[in-house]
Order: sequence, then C-alpha cells, then structure tokens
Amino acid sequence: MEPFVVLVLCLSFMLLFSLWRQSCRRRKLPPGPTPLPIIGNMLQIDVKDICKSFTNKRFDYKDQNFLTLMKRFNENFRILNSPWIQVCNNFPLLIDCFPGTHNKVLKNVALTRSYIREKVKEHQASLDVNNPRDFIDCFLIKMEQEKDNQKSEFNIENLVGTVADLFVAGTETTSTTLRYGLLLLLKHPEVTAKVQEEIDHVIGRHRSPCMQDRSHMPYTDAVVHEIQRYSDLVPTGVPHAVTTDTKFRNYLIPKGTTIMALLTSVLHDDKEFPNPNIFDPGHFLDKNGNFKKSDYFMPFSAGKRICAGEGLARMELFLFLTTILQNFNLKSVDDLKNLNTTAVTKGIVSLPPSYQICFIPV
Repeated sequence: MEPFVVLVLCLSFMLLFSLWRQSCRRRKLPPGPTPLPIIGNMLQIDVKDICKSFTNKRFDYKDQNFLTLMKRFNENFRILNSPWIQVCNNFPLLIDCFPGTHNKVLKNVALTRSYIREKVKEHQASLDVNNPRDFIDCFLIKMEQEKDNQKSEFNIENLVGTVADLFVAGTETTSTTLRYGLLLLLKHPEVTAKVQEEIDHVIGRHRSPCMQDRSHMPYTDAVVHEIQRYSDLVPTGVPHAVTTDTKFRNYLIPKGTTIMALLTSVLHDDKEFPNPNIFDPGHFLDKNGNFKKSDYFMPFSAGKRICAGEGLARMELFLFLTTILQNFNLKSVDDLKNLNTTAVTKGIVSLPPSYQICFIPV
C-alpha cells in the first residue's frame, strides 16, 4: 500500500476517533461553542484579548442605542404616572379619540419593540443551538423545539414582549427600589450595621458578593425582602386580563376583563406583618434569626403573568445593596429625625421622597 494512502487512512482514523471521543465527552458538559478536532476552540478566541472572548455581551454606558432606550423608558415611566394616563386607563376610548401624551407612550413602545425585533433577527441569523448567548437565544431554541406545538407560547410576539418587560424590570423599577432601600437603610442605621456585620462575617472585604452568599445571609435577605414589602412599588400591580370566561366565588368574570391585583392589601396585611407600616426586617425572620418565607410576599404581582424580571430583580437588589454596604458607610445630610420615608404616590407607582445621601468609603 502506498505510504501516502496509509498516511491519509491514519489521519482519517485519528480524526474520526477524536470526533467520537469529543462527542461522548460533550454529552455530559454544559452547552458551549462546538470545538474543532485537535485545535478545539482556538479559532473562536481573540488571542490579543482572551478575556473579551469569554465575556453573556452588554451595552456600553455611552452606547447611543442604550441611551435612547433608557430615555424612552424614563419618559414612559414619567408619562404613565400622570393624571391624564389614569383617566385614559378608566376610559380607554380616549386613547383613540383624543390627542395627548399617551400617544408619546405608544410611539415609544412601538419604537422599542421595533428595536427588539431587529435584535431578534440578528440572533436568528447567528444562532448556535450549542452555544446560547443570552435570553433571546434560549427562547429561540425553545421555539424551535416546540415548532410543531400549535398551542405553544414560545413565539416571536411573546419573545419581543418578554424582552421588553425584562428591559423595564431591569432598569426603572429596580433603580427605584434601590433608591428607596438606601433611604430606609439611611433612616435605620442599626439595620445597616447588622447587614454590614453579616457581610464581614460571610463575604469579607477581599472579594465581591455573589448570589451563593444569600443563602448564608438570612438577615440581609430579610432586609431586601422588607425593603420591597415596605416600599410597595406598584400598589395595584400591573393590569392583567382574563383570557377566558372565569368563574370566581360564584361570580362570572367575562373574557377580556381587566383585573387589578391590590398588592398593598397583601404586603401590608397586619395579621401576617405586625405593624406593617413600620420598616422591620423581623417580618421575614423566625425566632432563631433564620430567614422566614411568606406567601404574602408578592411585590412582583401574582398569577401566570407574574413579572418576568423577578429573578433578575432579586439578583440585582441583593448584589447591588451588599456591594454598596461592603464598600461604603451611609451618611445623611440632614438629621435622621427629619428624614421622611413615606412614599410619594404618583399614578400607579409609589416613589421614595427626595433625599440626599453621602457614601463614605469603609
């Protein structure tokens, strides 16, 4: 047999053997980019900036697309809390018949959804089912898996709507809760001191907090829950609608009826939370100081269409607050006795009153 033929056969055998071993090993591995035989993923890595090659892509704070999105979200948030929008909520026909700021909201929503659609198309064109990059990729993969299911809720319209919800949940609402949380911690230095003590004990000063720390920090976890309970960001919740005629306690709720869940009645229930109008992390602690769950804790609304950004918001609130208190002490410009923590209600949202705060490096 010719030496060249022998060489080709040997290389072919080695290639097939390598592919077989790789396939067997990858079955137990998490999803990732498909490697090539022998050289692996070297061609997918920028050797000049290896770290950048491994960095689940994010917006730069100077990115104009990002800044435009934030401007629209902030503008809509302000308009939605105006008296005119509350009138429109009660008389929807006004939206189609009269001019007003509601048209700006609708325009901003349409522009945002259009932007998200373009991003979805970009993801579809470069999708690698073995290497999902983000939420959009995971949703598209699930869409493909359920393409034969006519009742599947994994479709483009739901994808666009959910991504839009996550943008909102990850920006305005979280930042407002953080502002309220810092105000409450400022007002209650004894609570802040206990959180910082727990941070020192569990995390220390030489590494950043991570989500795994939360299970070892019952007091801090209770504080984050109490911030959300006390602040009661969206007292009436986001409007929902029944999808079919629904019987409830011998009443009939027709399909399409708008439902408002009064979250305040649950978050401020005086049987579940003694002295509900007082900020007290003990509402979420048992007698031994362990974290105590409550079925009455529902700041993210209720039902099947609960806030899609709940997991993201919980993570952000814990990480942001612990990181801030790990590195800074909080100081009020005014006398603590004069610090007001009563919410300012604007439309459907409860906002913290204006205040000034100093961050003193630890």
